[in-house]
This record gives sequence, structure tokens and C-alpha cells, in this order.
Amino acid sequence: MRHGCRAGSARTAFQLQNPVLAETWKRIIAEAEAKTGRDAQIEAARDAFYRGFVAEAIEDYLKTAEVMDASGIRHKGVLTAQDMAGWKATIEAPQTYDYLDWTVAKTPSWGQGPVLLQSLALLKGMDLSAMDPSGPDFVHAVVEAMKLAFADREVYYGDPEFAQVPVEYLLSEGYNAQRRKLIGETASQSLVPGKVPGFDGQYELTMQMLGEFSGKGAVYEPTMAHLSEKKGDTVHIDVIDRWGNMVSTTPSGGWLQSSPVVPGLGFPLNSRAQMFWLKEGLPTSLEPGRRPRTTLTPSLALHQGRPAMVFGTPGGDQQDQWQLPFFLRYVHHGKNLQATIDMPLFHTTHFPGSFYPRTSQPGHITVESSIGEATLAELRRRGHHVTVADSWSVGRLTAAKREADGLLRAAATPRLMQAYAVGR
Repeated sequence: MRHGCRAGSARTAFQLQNPVLAETWKRIIAEAEAKTGRDAQIEAARDAFYRGFVAEAIEDYLKTAEVMDASGIRHKGVLTAQDMAGWKATIEAPQTYDYLDWTVAKTPSWGQGPVLLQSLALLKGMDLSAMDPSGPDFVHAVVEAMKLAFADREVYYGDPEFAQVPVEYLLSEGYNAQRRKLIGETASQSLVPGKVPGFDGQYELTMQMLGEFSGKGAVYEPTMAHLSEKKGDTVHIDVIDRWGNMVSTTPSGGWLQSSPVVPGLGFPLNSRAQMFWLKEGLPTSLEPGRRPRTTLTPSLALHQGRPAMVFGTPGGDQQDQWQLPFFLRYVHHGKNLQATIDMPLFHTTHFPGSFYPRTSQPGHITVESSIGEATLAELRRRGHHVTVADSWSVGRLTAAKREADGLLRAAATPRLMQAYAVGR
């Protein structure tokens, strides 16, 4: 078993009780178990939540509840029982990209998953195997590729059920061959989305809107603060069973600490809707039934066509930024899962954040000090605005892998909050 508690750390035992939530789950379970068969029971549980007593309690609460928000004024919620009743669990094909002899599967464009795939498409033309995985060439190339991919996220990503999203074009070799030319010897200080034919109006509208937010306040991402303050909220789980079934999931409600608890239910509503824009005409504009462009982005990778590895992390906009160097280092540099996760991590806040107030720090990167002073100095020389983070403080990665012979492997970060790799 591998876990993230360093030697000498102290633990405090405590009990957390939420009897109201317990009664909610008991009632959902009772309504589900009144049905016969697993599938019928699952649907009954969903009905109790989305179309039954849970939805009714939420609607009753939101009729009168007014909550203070960042405007300094109390507002009512916009969620209705009809919104909840219209939801249904779906099965959809992942967005995939072939990289060397691997195929990486991510969420479609209603999440940020294609960012990692776009970054792979940009880096595909570079000899990463020849680069020191903790050296300035590697860090610079990965960061500059991510800047370009995240810039495209801002303009083009959204729920494909409600908007046309040119993901195949964004992942195409021709498009990325041109974009790759923008990765120079020095750090980019500008947000540079690509221009996709037929999307000129959307491009202009997005860039105009982002310009209105430029320079307003400091970067603030509560999901990151929660992790460092040991409060938590988002988690990530990778599981592989004895038959080779694989699950990678990143459950999160945003930051539940600041959301009011619904009376009679014992839980708060999530805050992912903040990732919508209120300006109309964008793929991420607020609209009934539309999914917000969430940052949640678990990963599954196939090796030579065989499902082989699941990995991921909490961390808002940093999720794909930590997963990308992990995957590249694992594929190109021959270290095992744990050694790869333990390598120094980095990320950038160059692009607009997904969370209020959506600010950015052009050219900025955060790098763990363990990467070494020589690498840090060279990154500064290339124009990166470097913040040096403590060792073992950046990234929350876990990973699990199944070899072709059935052998299972797993690894978990030793950084900050608890993470575990367990086998039985």
C-alpha cells in the first residue's frame, strides 16, 4: 500500500455526523429496493433524486432562498425541478487521440479533456524522449503547448449537444502543424487561440469578452486553496478489477464549503454552473439543460489497442496540466508509475481560469523547487515568470495499470493530502 502521509505526520481522530443526509440516503435506498432487479433499482434511485422527493425539496428551497454572491447582492437560484426531471444518465463515446502506440480517452468537449489531447497533438512533432524530463527544454515545450491548447478551450469548447464544437479540426495534424510553429525559444506572453474556419464570429465574441476580464484582480482558484488548506472537496479514483474492467472518475461539487445546505436533505448544491458565461452566443453560455464546461477530466489510456491504464487528479484547471507531464514522462522516459508521479511537477496560469474571477497571469508558471535551480534559472531566462513552490506541494496524481499478462500496478502521490494505492 502506498499513501501520501509523510513520516512523522500526526493524525487527529474525529467523528463527522450528518443524520439528515443519512435519512435522505435511507429513503433513496428504500425506494430503490422496492423494485426488482439491479437496473430497475438504479433507475428508481435516480427517479427519487431527480424526479422525486429530493428534486421537490430543492425546488421548495430555491423558491425563497437567496444567497449572497460575488456581486454583493443576494440572488435566488436558477435550478428548477423541471431542470432536474429533464436530466437522464447517458453513455457517450469518449474523445480519443493516438499518440505513439497509445490511445488516450478523455471526456468530450463539455469538459476540458480534449486539452490534454490537443497538447499531445502539438507535442507529437517533438523529440521528447531526448529531453531531460526535469530539464528546461521539456518543461518549456509542455507549458507552451498547453498555453495553445487552453487558448482553444476558451473559444471553442462547450456542450456538443447544444453547440457545434470543431474538436476533430482542433486535433487534426494539419492544424497542429501550424500551431506548433508558434512554440518558440521564449515564453509566450499572449493568449493565442487558433482561428477555425466558420467560427470567426465566435472567436471575436469570445476574445472581446475575455478582454473585459483582463487584469481584474488576482488569480483565485478555491479548489487549489482547499487542497493546500487540507479542507478538500474534489477527489479522484482509479480502479482496475481482476477481470480488467477499468474506471477513472473525478467526483466533485465545486467547493461545497461555501454552498448552503438544502434543509431536509443534508447536502449543498454544487457550484459547477459558475463555469457558464452569462453572455449569449457562446458554446458555454448559460442555457437550460446545457452542461457547464467543467474542469473535471479523468483519463483512460489504451496501449496497442488494449485498455491498459487509468489516471487523474483533482485540481481545477491544473488537472490536465499535471496529467500531461505524468503521461509523457511515463511513455518517453521509462520510469515506473510511482517514480513518474514523484517527479517535480509544474503548471501555468497563463490562460483565463475557469473559476471566478476568471483572471490570468500571462507567462506565469509554478514549478516545484525539486526540479533544480539550473532548470528554474533557464526557464526565467526564456521569459517564464516563475513561482517556486515547495517540494511535494504541486499535483495530486494517482494511476493504475494492468499489464498484458494481468499484473496490476498502482501509484499515488506523496504530496499534501492523503492519496493511496491499494491492491488485494
